[in-house]
Order: sequence, then structure tokens, then C-alpha cells
Amino acid sequence: MATPTVPVTHLRLGRRVLYEAWHRFRRPALPRSVGAVDVVHATGGVIPPTGGVPLVVTVNDLAFLHRPEHFTTHGVRFMTRSFELAKAEAAAVIVPSEVTAEDCCAHGLDAERIHVVPLGVIAQAVTEADRSRVRATYNLPESFVLWLGAAEPRKNLDRLVAAMDTNPDVALVLAGSPGWGVDVERLVSASPNVRHIGAVPDADLAPLYDAATVFVFPSLLEGFGMPVLEAMAQGTPVITSAGTATAEVAGEAARLINPMSEEEIGTAIRELLVDPIQQMAMIERGRRQASALSWAKTAAATTAVYESVLR
Repeated sequence: MATPTVPVTHLRLGRRVLYEAWHRFRRPALPRSVGAVDVVHATGGVIPPTGGVPLVVTVNDLAFLHRPEHFTTHGVRFMTRSFELAKAEAAAVIVPSEVTAEDCCAHGLDAERIHVVPLGVIAQAVTEADRSRVRATYNLPESFVLWLGAAEPRKNLDRLVAAMDTNPDVALVLAGSPGWGVDVERLVSASPNVRHIGAVPDADLAPLYDAATVFVFPSLLEGFGMPVLEAMAQGTPVITSAGTATAEVAGEAARLINPMSEEEIGTAIRELLVDPIQQMAMIERGRRQASALSWAKTAAATTAVYESVLR
């Protein structure tokens, strides 16, 4: 991990105790060692007391409200309290997509406080040697379908795996952390053409996307869908869910499917695998779409939000 280039202050209380105290009692205050503060930006669900300076809150999604059964009781309670604090105290709320903005409005957040700031991506140069190294490291076939993420119920892996029954001649590679609420090994053991390679180090991500023939991300609910953007940046055709934030991220560059239909997911995979002309068209559109979403734009838009609350 890189050494931070800005000062970092560590507080004495343990993380869970500190977070609960901030959310329940709005104490303790930020220590003086932090120095002069113009804006407090809560980026990950934990909302500290600000001592009177403007508060900016990032809300990535409201999955905990839509599908509470996919989270722990403590997690739902904590994130619900976080959202209530955002509604009560935030001068501005940053969301990564229009879908999340509309969701926040539907759950009582004032539209004029919401700012849509999409995330960004940097395409990585990948050589044939990089692809060969990744294929050897994970024992990957020449052609394969890729999914990447933290396995959890809203990722819809059971339907994706079932869709591969109609594509028995190609491997589905699941990459990422085990997550929670999904028995990945059971899914893999039930399907001979499905493999789980586990968490992938950052250095292998771009070559892995690049080596895949198709990237499939049929999530039921996302706040943004970073893997879709990363796959497009690396020139991999994408299949993802219609009517979701991932469809918004992909624009016209992806093949959109009904994530509730195993048949539709399977058909999209099969048709794309055998159509190199469509693959090339989607690669071009995907790279163009990804190039429009940069970290420089994300940083500039975030800075603009800070300036707006200070005014």
C-alpha cells in the first residue's frame, strides 16, 4: 500500500466504538490535531460530527433499504442511521449515478442537495506477455467469460451460473473475494464449466479483463458498477443488467439483459461469443464510453461540490 501524501490522524477509540458514538451521540468531536477544517466529507457510510463546518456525504447506494435480508441486522441499522444523518445534516450529498440520485429522492432526500459525480477509470496498457502470465497463473483457457466482484446475493451469481448450462463449451471464471451470503464453492461444484479463482491482486486485474472474451455483470442492484467500467476500459465486451446503474455506466456500449432471466443471460453470452463483428463494435464503443469517465473529472466535480457548500 502506498504511503499517504497527506497527514493522517489516528484516533484513540476503537473503530466500532468510535463509529457507534458518532452515530448515536454525535461525539466525540474531531480532535484538534486534525487542524483547521473547512469541509467534512464522509465517504464511506460513517458520518462524524463536524463541529459546525459543512458536511458532504457520499451515498453509493441504498441496497440496505431495498434488500435488508442481504445484510446483517447491525449493518442495516448502522447504514439506515447513516442515511438519516445525511438527510438531517448534509449540506450536499454525492452519488455516483442518476439511478442512486433518484433512489435517494424517493427516500426523502432533497433533490437540490444531491450531486451526481460518476467514478473514473484509467485504462492500463496490457502486453501479450501480461496476458500469458495471467493465463498461466490462473490456468485460464484461451476463451472464457469473466465475472468479477465480491460475491453477495445482489450480484445474482446463481442465475449467471445457471445461464452457463446453455453454454457448456466455454468456461465461466468468477474472480473476487468470497463476500457474504453466497456459497460460491457450491455453485462451482454444481457446474463443471465454472471456476472460482478468488481475489486477484491489482497488478493482475487489467490483464485478466483483457484476456476475457466477454465480461458479464448481471447484478440486481448497484450504485455504480465499477467492474463494468473497468472491463470496457480494457477493451472487453460487456453484458450487464438493464434498468440499473450499471446500464447507466455502460451507456450504449453494453448488451443489456433482464437479470431475472437465466435464458436471456445465457442467450446474450452465446450470441456474443460467436459474433466477432459484434465483439469488435462493442469493444470500440466500450473504450469510447470509458474514456469519457476519468478520475480527473471525478476530482474536479467533487471539488466543485466542496466549493458550493462553502459558498
